[in-house]
Amino acid sequence: MTQYKDFESAMKRLEEIVKILERGELPLASLLEIYEEGVKLQNFCQEKLDEAERKVEILVRKSEGALERIPFSGDKQD
Repeated sequence: MTQYKDFESAMKRLEEIVKILERGELPLASLLEIYEEGVKLQNFCQEKLDEAERKVEILVRKSEGALERIPFSGDKQD
């Protein structure tokens, strides 16, 4: 599988795969191969979304209402 560097290109390819699978015109072996690529892409996209969510969670409100950027430590902030 080609390595995708960004979320957008991975999603575009994933959408193409869904259309191919929905048509059901490929032989079983090819369908399984493209399905496997789709699963890998879905995992890649989910990782990117999780990463973005963690970055958003890092921004917290100070008592003055200003935003403060806190380095991400890997643990969820309370």
